[in-house]
Amino acid sequence: MKRPLRLRGISGEIKGQVWESDSLLRAGRLGSLEIVLDDSSVSRRHAEVRRGDDGWFVRDLESTNGTYVNGVRIGQGDQPLKARDIVQFGKVAVIVELVDATVDGPPSNQHVVAAAVSSFDEGLRRIAFDRNHMPRAGEQMFALLRAGHHFVNTQSEDQLLDAVLNDAVSVLEAQRGAIVLAESDTPDPKMRLRALAVGQGEPPGRFHYSKKLTQRCFASGVSLLYSTLTDAEESKLTQSIADGAMASVLCVLLRTPRKRLGVLHLDRSFWQNPFTEDDLHLADALAAHVSAAIESAQLLRRQKEQFLKTVTVLAQAVELRDDYTGNHTQRVTRYATMLGEKLELPDDQLELIKIGGPLHDIGKIGIDDAILRKPGRLTSEEYECMKTHTTKGAEILSSIPEMGPIIPIVRSHHERWDGAGYPDKLVAEEIPLLARIVAVADAFDAMTSNRPYHENKKGKPPSWAFAEVERQAGKQFDPTCAAAFLSIREEIVRAMAELLPGSELEDPEPLTVTGYVHDPRG
Repeated sequence: MKRPLRLRGISGEIKGQVWESDSLLRAGRLGSLEIVLDDSSVSRRHAEVRRGDDGWFVRDLESTNGTYVNGVRIGQGDQPLKARDIVQFGKVAVIVELVDATVDGPPSNQHVVAAAVSSFDEGLRRIAFDRNHMPRAGEQMFALLRAGHHFVNTQSEDQLLDAVLNDAVSVLEAQRGAIVLAESDTPDPKMRLRALAVGQGEPPGRFHYSKKLTQRCFASGVSLLYSTLTDAEESKLTQSIADGAMASVLCVLLRTPRKRLGVLHLDRSFWQNPFTEDDLHLADALAAHVSAAIESAQLLRRQKEQFLKTVTVLAQAVELRDDYTGNHTQRVTRYATMLGEKLELPDDQLELIKIGGPLHDIGKIGIDDAILRKPGRLTSEEYECMKTHTTKGAEILSSIPEMGPIIPIVRSHHERWDGAGYPDKLVAEEIPLLARIVAVADAFDAMTSNRPYHENKKGKPPSWAFAEVERQAGKQFDPTCAAAFLSIREEIVRAMAELLPGSELEDPEPLTVTGYVHDPRG
């Protein structure tokens, strides 16, 4: 049995209007058509929806502003339709309903109350004016301006997302909010939850957002307002809607002129007033305002990731020349980052450790293989030559302005707290903090790693190395850094198990600390 088709208006003046037919619905501005749309974006004869042998189809009638299905402009010919598709005639949107149909997708009690069918530029215009072209209220305007402030003053993508979401939850009085971003630019990308927030006094709850509604919003390219009917005769809610007590939901598209980024999902409970169409347009304006910032933050993050890959390749160039240093820089970077986190360094300083750690020994590129790979102890002349890897590394990086902030790590990671280090014999806090941090991590890894050029090739157990770090606090090492490193010894040992598989993590018998001399080769 073929089912009739119903089109329900979800935007502007036609919101709530319904057109139903067994065979044909024509849309346009002409009064003789089945769907008369008095809107400047609609052509006189705009499009027709017709039933064929295999279901329902929509065809654009060479309209000026185009016909869209789920946000994608259709070309010539028939475009198949299914239940819950969103069809736009110009800027006027309707939702497709198959009468008495049971279809996959969002539950039947989830009704689209309104849709924000707008371009990125239109979303930006809504920053200052609401949908009735009236200036926004002060609180709303402040929230939108603050969203732009976040991008200038946050240091990471995650911080930006958290700040934007918390503002959205607050100004729109939502019980809960989520930002879900696409993982790739493919047509059907995996969606990843990136930020969560709850309103004042609201419990977190088990379900943070509706995956079905989020996917539908992203696929259609339209911001949507849903309301949930509570009539017992209606179909049961999906688990996320029911357990999340979501009575009213905003799914707002995050997009730029280049692409769709994801969805801002906000909900209210049964005990709150439902979202209004004005709320939808405010949220849509907020989304347009912050989307460019989110895209820029993503690009910056990817740029950093690519840069770190380049740094890793440079570090590997060193490690290929030295049997000892294989994965040494990876371990030093990991231990130093953990120590930096324990010392509560800001994110920008941790980023410098992640870049400077892999490159701290890059000056070894300039050391002759006969010295770098020599078995056994170095002569005094060879030792002095080996020590120049710190200054050689600094010279290599000095030609790259962007590397300036990590040069102190490269030059000074062999300085000692007591002033007996090299190359500059700096004392105590004269040594840059990041170099002091890397110095602890570097020495610890040297003590616990196998070193083919030493008579005793096997690395020491971690308890021996931790005892040496404690003994050298205030002498070789910054006492604050040494104490912080000792306080995370369990985490360090777990990292060793991951990075040094097969290493001796337990002492076979009690060891006596007799002192450790750090060979400049590692």
